[in-house]
Amino acid sequence: MARQAGIIKLKGNVGDMSLYKTRDGYLARENGGVDKERIQNDPAFQRTRENGAEFGRAGALGRTLRTAFRPLLLRTSDSRLTSRLTREMVKVIKADATSARGERNVLDGELELLRGFEFNANGRLGATMYAPFNASIDRATGEAVVNVPGFVPQNTIAAPQGATHLKFVSAGAEIDFEADDFTLVTSESGEIAIGPQTEVAVNLTNALPANSTKPLLLALGVEFYQEVHASFYPLKNGAYNSLAFVAIDGIPAA
Repeated sequence: MARQAGIIKLKGNVGDMSLYKTRDGYLARENGGVDKERIQNDPAFQRTRENGAEFGRAGALGRTLRTAFRPLLLRTSDSRLTSRLTREMVKVIKADATSARGERNVLDGELELLRGFEFNANGRLGATMYAPFNASIDRATGEAVVNVPGFVPQNTIAAPQGATHLKFVSAGAEIDFEADDFTLVTSESGEIAIGPQTEVAVNLTNALPANSTKPLLLALGVEFYQEVHASFYPLKNGAYNSLAFVAIDGIPAA
């Protein structure tokens, strides 16, 4: 793939080249490729079919996760989330050490590899929140909990310019990947002034079904607001808001 240079940018076909525009600018690539029917039937493309099947499965599973956490994702901003999450789901599937190639799946993979995944690459939790916190999932009770001990906001939160307040948000989810179904529970703190005061501990508890046999995931985020005349407005439409997986409990042992 080549990038177009020069003042005049082109779109369309020129000889054997396709010229097109993407979010990364104007690109060019050579036309051609292997016939679709050959890829689907030729033994030489067996690996291609296997990889394609697993990539498609990863995309579908990523969509299930995005749908489950959509209420929080509506307050973040990352145009590349879909591709980034699909890439990580491929890693989860490839960690399946029991199924044959092309049939590997998330239930036999390592869902825990998603721990630390950032939903907003432009506002990463790891580069926003320096206050220590504890995250845990109790499968027996169903409680997915985040606890933030007492902290000083201006010392432990990297707030963007213009933000006057922050809010901690969390979400616990029970995911049924096979049925493409989920249970989501969310919780959040009140608005906290970004100043030199010492804040009391914040506890966010999400009550999921007890004794679940499905994967359980817990996410934590920080949202920023600007106070104007005693009203709080989201800062930059959520462009700086962070959200990441902080605890994951995959399929319990049989």
